[in-house]
Amino acid sequence: MENAILIAGPTASGKSAMALDLAERHDGVVVNADSMQVYSVLDLLTARPGPAELARAPHELYGHVHPSRAYSTGAWLRDVERLFRSGVWSGKTPIFVGGTGLYFRALAEGLSEMPDIPPEIRGRWRHELAEGGPERLHSLLSERDSEAARMIRPSDGQRIVRALEVLEASGRSIVTWQAHRGKPLVNRATARFLQIHPRRDELVRRIDARFDRMIEAGVLEEVRALAALKLDPALPAMKAIGFRELQAALEGRMDMAEAIERAKIATRQYAKRQTTWFRHQLGSEWKQV
Repeated sequence: MENAILIAGPTASGKSAMALDLAERHDGVVVNADSMQVYSVLDLLTARPGPAELARAPHELYGHVHPSRAYSTGAWLRDVERLFRSGVWSGKTPIFVGGTGLYFRALAEGLSEMPDIPPEIRGRWRHELAEGGPERLHSLLSERDSEAARMIRPSDGQRIVRALEVLEASGRSIVTWQAHRGKPLVNRATARFLQIHPRRDELVRRIDARFDRMIEAGVLEEVRALAALKLDPALPAMKAIGFRELQAALEGRMDMAEAIERAKIATRQYAKRQTTWFRHQLGSEWKQV
């Protein structure tokens, strides 16, 4: 892809507004690069662009995955390549925007080929995660693949499960698979790399105000709808920030005001982790804006 624009930043930093402005000025197509905004049902809770924004420019890869699926970076990259080859943005500027650093890395640097994981293996390890927690599985990974275990935090359940299922399905460490990268999908020489880095106090204000707007707009109905699906708690969509807190309030296990405050705190913590990741993992070509 030529002349792509990549916009990374923490949640509530104004990425979507910047992408939309650039799309209008450069005849662009906005492409989602956020791992939570791919899921349907949670329009408000994941802060997906609304009808007014969608009317101003074409948007792709938003809300196209059912919450019952465990969508991966590889699946996202394949969807991007499919769109590219279909000519969806022929003659237009592709503008990738989101807060998932691994999506940007895969897009700009290529992604390692990974083995197919049989559903029974994937389902068993996700069940083990839900039953025993990430720390127990990390200990197991340390016994079976110490190199992979050293690279993954004991609290990072999704990555631990991924390493275990790859090892079982292929007989090879995920580290070995990751050593062989594929080709990037964007021409780095013609791409623009933009990283939004807002002031901490301003970001906190934006996060709190946005969550209040979500409540006013009816986000509790989305929480009820997702809870009604009775999905595996280990699925990525079930970890949407605010879902567990608001679900607890709806079920009478927590005061609503406390649930809202906890959700805001969790969002601030997530934004801090995103900012740290971008600062240390993105290359020198990324310009802070």
